[in-house]
Amino acid sequence: MIPGLLFYFIFKYVPMYGLLMAFQNYSISKGIWGSKWVGLDHFQAFFDSPDAAVLIRNTLVLNALELLIVFPAPVVLAVLFHELRFPLFKKLAQTISYLPHFISTVVICGIIVNFLSPSTGIINHLLEVFGIKPIMFLGESQWFRPIYVASELWQKAGWDTIIYLAAIAGVNPTLYEAAKMDGANRWQQIRHVTLVGMIPVMIILFIIKIGHILELGVQKIILLYNPLVYDTADVISTFVYRRGLLDADYSFASAVSLFQSVIGLILVVAFNRLARKYSETSLW
Repeated sequence: MIPGLLFYFIFKYVPMYGLLMAFQNYSISKGIWGSKWVGLDHFQAFFDSPDAAVLIRNTLVLNALELLIVFPAPVVLAVLFHELRFPLFKKLAQTISYLPHFISTVVICGIIVNFLSPSTGIINHLLEVFGIKPIMFLGESQWFRPIYVASELWQKAGWDTIIYLAAIAGVNPTLYEAAKMDGANRWQQIRHVTLVGMIPVMIILFIIKIGHILELGVQKIILLYNPLVYDTADVISTFVYRRGLLDADYSFASAVSLFQSVIGLILVVAFNRLARKYSETSLW
């Protein structure tokens, strides 16, 4: 356990002293201990800014779409894999579904940009065949969310089935036999045995996911968005990136990032308490 504990101590706990910047006008020359304290000024400035409502809305909408579409997809896919009765086809299908996970986000975004290009993209070429004019997918706000969610679904669904397949493998086979004896058909076996056996894993992963409700994969959004789609694509994480790294406003960016983390902590604690109250599964 020592390497894992050292990793979290060095890279997760030790840097926490940097959170002090959120309450200062941080100056690189003066350092954290020499910079002027301003209390909650940066938090107030964020919530008073016209960007705050848009950023929070976009973040929540994209996360809600992920929870509704991307989160259940591995569950469905794992059940389908489990029900396959041809081992060779099953292994081939699983391998194909895993592959996007091993492609870097930069490459995936490059593929998306090339496929959706208004001049050379294959998608617009197909649309022209049906007499539809080329669409500037990455330059129109209404297309960003479907593109982002679809890419997340393609990249994550297959790989995330692994843990659900492990949960299914842990289901006692005698439960299926008992269900058959009681006259349960295939769908009823899936509903009352397979899905029930997956519920503890689903609860744990949902609690973890809900803790990141104000966070998104900043790398993919930065690679796909542009000023034309900020009204739907700009989220808190990308805002922190621009203010903190591009504008060198470290204190303001730290305050916004700390706000994200605090909300995530509150949600994890709340949903864990609900899970413990209404089920036998929880993080602690």
